[in-house]
Amino acid sequence: MKLRTCAFALLGLGFVAAACRDESSPLPHVEQETQPTNRIDVPEIVRRNLGIAFVTVERRRVGQTLRVPGHFELLPSARHEHRVPVAGRVEVLVQPLQAVATGDLLFRIDSPTWRQVQRELGELSASMRATEARFASMQPLVAAHRVHEESLKEAVAVIEARVASLRATQASVGGQAEELATAQIQLAQTRADLAEAAEKEAGTTALVAELQANLQASRDRFDLALAAAATLVSTTPAQLTAAPANALPPWRTITAIEVRATAAGIADKLPVATGVWVETGELVLTVSDLGQVRFRARGLQSDLPRLREGLRARIVLPQGQTEVTQGLDGRLALGVEADPAQRTIDLFVQPSANAPWARPGVAGFLEIELRDDSPAELAIPSSAVLQDGLEKVFFRRDPADPDTVIRVAADLGVDDGRWVEVKSGIKDGDQVVLGGAYELMLASSGSAAKGGHFHSDGTFHAGEEKGK
Repeated sequence: MKLRTCAFALLGLGFVAAACRDESSPLPHVEQETQPTNRIDVPEIVRRNLGIAFVTVERRRVGQTLRVPGHFELLPSARHEHRVPVAGRVEVLVQPLQAVATGDLLFRIDSPTWRQVQRELGELSASMRATEARFASMQPLVAAHRVHEESLKEAVAVIEARVASLRATQASVGGQAEELATAQIQLAQTRADLAEAAEKEAGTTALVAELQANLQASRDRFDLALAAAATLVSTTPAQLTAAPANALPPWRTITAIEVRATAAGIADKLPVATGVWVETGELVLTVSDLGQVRFRARGLQSDLPRLREGLRARIVLPQGQTEVTQGLDGRLALGVEADPAQRTIDLFVQPSANAPWARPGVAGFLEIELRDDSPAELAIPSSAVLQDGLEKVFFRRDPADPDTVIRVAADLGVDDGRWVEVKSGIKDGDQVVLGGAYELMLASSGSAAKGGHFHSDGTFHAGEEKGK
């Protein structure tokens, strides 16, 4: 009975104490310990602040890939040097690094040599026209000589018939001696005139043949001089002579030699300035087509047994200069001659496509697939794997939550220095952290089982974010 009375008394004291407690003072809250996790929250604002970037897992033949350093260079056909054809004063019309198209005017040359060429063409043209005029004037004379000769032949025939008639009459009836003598004298004179006419016609014919030969020679000399002039101004002889009626031909009106671009590209070398006197053959500028490049690498001669023409190759830049997955594909070509002193051989790849970063002199790496029949493994960039104490880790993006990354202990295979085979922990289509992985590693180092989250200012806190 006493025990029951004491229990009720204690219960009553508890209610009294609860009633007397200040309502404003909250009861102490004991947070429940979060479950162990290897997940880290990285919302978009955190990814921007920390520079977090992702790269997709790829299937690669890491163990069958040979990587050699090299650089881009222009193809021999990509560089076009523009030199002066004759000595003169140059006027440059383009600026350094200016883009030019085919046919654009590059520079002009005011040259005394061109004036001499024009004078020579003028003299040859005048001589040709004079010969043409003489040849044309001889045609009526030749025709007149022929008519005169034909008329004399007819006169000789008539007189010969009269002489024959007089002789027949004299034989039959006698007499006719005086008339016969006169007719014979007339016949002899006409024959002499015919011979003289034939001689003149022969001389005229020879003169016509000579004029014709001279005319052809004048035309040949003019054509040769015109072809040489067309070479100087980079055009054709037909264009130098094409002109409307009663207009001067272009070879007469050109005052300065204009040099135009033979191919599109960039004006990358301008060793002379406007107003400078340049000699024949001197370089004025160079136009380079940056789209015509190839990659030159230097491989070891010890790798020759594994190399052959036509192997698939990929040109990539060093990590950090461009996206790691970017590259240019092509086929391998071996150099003609190896270097016996360095024990190396040149390897060439002409990319099948262009890229803005594929410029002459840019260094990179050539990834050559030695065997294309071996299976491809899941691989990630080597820079995405970090050493944390005694283990290597990488961060995989949660496929179910893009704002969460998962710390994964790396189970690695073959590493070629740029890509590394991952044996477990990822699958096709997964993404891993490339940029900002070091910050994630520092934040989660030694607490891989604790998990945590980043605030928008980039600070890391262990455990789940409150209110999430």
